[in-house]
Amino acid sequence: MKIVAQHGDIPRPLRWLAAVGLLPVPGPFDEALLLLVAAILFVFYRPQLRDAWQQSSREVVGEVPAP
Repeated sequence: MKIVAQHGDIPRPLRWLAAVGLLPVPGPFDEALLLLVAAILFVFYRPQLRDAWQQSSREVVGEVPAP
């Protein structure tokens, strides 16, 4: 979610919601917020979400991201 929150093609209010969801808030508030953001991303921003997943897999493997 961190990579998605920093992605430039996703609207700023949605990125802010994702950032708030990443905060260590006690209780189910942050999990519910992340589920809401994930559902919106899945429905409306699927190509950007796929790009973020591919970018995260390149970072895990250790590949250098393309310029």
